[in-house]
Amino acid sequence: MTKAKGMITVHVNVEIAAVSLQTIVENVKHIAGRDEKGLYRVDTADKVSELISRFLQENDFEGYVKHIENY
Repeated sequence: MTKAKGMITVHVNVEIAAVSLQTIVENVKHIAGRDEKGLYRVDTADKVSELISRFLQENDFEGYVKHIENY
């Protein structure tokens, strides 16, 4: 995912359901496929980061944090 103007990278701990992580791993493995040795070469952590970032952008996280009652 390309960084939009004015975006920064923040390293945080995020709690997600174990089933969500399992789904991400399954889907990324399915998309990537096996290499010539039969192994999957995917970075699941990068994909989790990408998915969460895209979700926050598409669901107006900026608008959410503007409201003090969300704190």
